[in-house]
Amino acid sequence: MCHYLRVKTVIKVIIPTIIKQRLENELKKAGNREIGGIIMGEHIKDNTFRIYDITVQTQGGSWARFVRQLSNSVKNAFHHFFQKTHYQYTKYNYLGEWHSHPSFALTPSQNDVQTMLELVNDKNVGANFAILLIVKFDIELKGDITLFVPDYPILKGELLREEEVAHERK
Repeated sequence: MCHYLRVKTVIKVIIPTIIKQRLENELKKAGNREIGGIIMGEHIKDNTFRIYDITVQTQGGSWARFVRQLSNSVKNAFHHFFQKTHYQYTKYNYLGEWHSHPSFALTPSQNDVQTMLELVNDKNVGANFAILLIVKFDIELKGDITLFVPDYPILKGELLREEEVAHERK
């Protein structure tokens, strides 16, 4: 069981309706198989980010495990993302990983934690942080955000639906 420092939410991630619907559709198709991909995001303000796009890898998962593969489609997705956002790396960049837990709780497994810690502590990757979004479809999309920072405790994040954020601004 993973233990989290749950003092306060240190990162907020907004999921746009179109991304939410895309995940719901992919999760329905996958059934009880785990699927996943990468998350590309937009820095909105302070510790608030918006999911700009995701990749979806439907292969490499079973009912109990998902292994992301760095394929040409992922490299192409990054290329198009950075091109579309005019290479504004401080505003638009890699945000993290996502995968489903159709048969388990929305809590990172020990393997998930190990993989994410290796990713953020790899000097060749150069990530200041990465999130792990774990999702499942149960009548509607449910998700949980965990934040990984090099040489820092694992922290809880907050997943906000775009419509909730829009409602708060009114």
